[in-house]
Amino acid sequence: MEQKLYDTYIDILKEELLPAMGCTEPIAVAYAAAIARDALGMIPERVELTVSGNIVKNVKSVIVPHTGGLKGLAASVAAGIIAGDAAKKLEVIAEVTPDQMEQITAYLKKTPCTITESNSGCVFDIKICVFSGEHFAVSRIAGYHTNVIYIEKDNVPLLDIGYNDSSDSAHVSGADRSLLCVEQIVQFADTVDLSLIHDIITRQIEYNTAIAKEGLRCAYGAEIGRILLRSYGDSVQNRAKAMAAAGSDARMNGCELPVVINSGSGNQGMTTSLPVIVYAEELGASEEMLYRALVVANLVTIHLKTGIGRLSAYCGATSAGCGAGAGITYLYGGRCREISHTIVNAIAINSGVICDGAKASCAAKIASAVEAGLLGMQMYLHGSQFKDGDGIVTKGVENTIRNVGELAREGMKETDKEIIHLMLQKI
Repeated sequence: MEQKLYDTYIDILKEELLPAMGCTEPIAVAYAAAIARDALGMIPERVELTVSGNIVKNVKSVIVPHTGGLKGLAASVAAGIIAGDAAKKLEVIAEVTPDQMEQITAYLKKTPCTITESNSGCVFDIKICVFSGEHFAVSRIAGYHTNVIYIEKDNVPLLDIGYNDSSDSAHVSGADRSLLCVEQIVQFADTVDLSLIHDIITRQIEYNTAIAKEGLRCAYGAEIGRILLRSYGDSVQNRAKAMAAAGSDARMNGCELPVVINSGSGNQGMTTSLPVIVYAEELGASEEMLYRALVVANLVTIHLKTGIGRLSAYCGATSAGCGAGAGITYLYGGRCREISHTIVNAIAINSGVICDGAKASCAAKIASAVEAGLLGMQMYLHGSQFKDGDGIVTKGVENTIRNVGELAREGMKETDKEIIHLMLQKI
């Protein structure tokens, strides 16, 4: 494997497998709010928030951690202003005191917060203007969760980075994700010096396992993980689905434990990793094999999401389920051929699932996505596969992945608009 490609894949893992506290869209809003407050230099008396429809979609129904059960955009803004530490980025509200929690509720009740939908054309767009007396400050995040492109105080720009996300919502600065392909991902997983990525994979295992166990221990949300175990038993297949679902149960409903994300999403990070961890334990796989399988799972998910974009009408758990299926296939000894067929089969099974925002039902969609990944693997093991011309499936795994990207990024634009329209009617 070429050294440049090898180094790029390591950089991608380091850039994508980040810790986050809470659902990443409300956390990004809180992050922008903390930045604006810092620029203003005081607690604002009034707030104006402008966000893209996809941000509304992914914030309105999830509980913001460390707020005592508050939901929505205004709650995210209040949490960031009162208790946010902007230096911690996606862990901006990871450390909130009981006193600050009370202050968040009080601030939310007394402070005017105007919310409007952005017309910038950016799928991912957060702009916050904060005011106090004659002073004001602005912060803007666009494209992805930590991409701060503008900060201003009293008409003086403090940061101004040109950015156009109107046509490419998948854009992420840093390592070139277009270099990802299944054959090279498997080769990289086989040969990577694990010491270079040991810490980030270890953190993924520890964080995501902890929140999944918490989701199984307590009654969060719709309790999908707990229901799966109660209803369908203790098979490894069911445990793999239940663990991933339980992590989402907890995370969507205010659990104050961090996760390690994938492609900007904690749900996708858990869906990608937890089934692989469950299967590795069942198979008695070595730590080395588990880590290499997680490399496959994570990079396959990122590969699929690169063409789709950070936010779309296409459920991101579907891609992560493909990644999990690829990682589990690797554990069973599969390599490029077997993994490619697993991915194509899983894509064909579940590519119609829409994203209608972050909420309790994400856990059920995650269970379905994991099932698709596992069925995709079993199909190939039993000599069955979906073939060129079966729907969006075309010859070659990379061509099928490109089809998914086009379907989600371009073909589902109008679907996304209608989903957002329907959801906004409920606000």
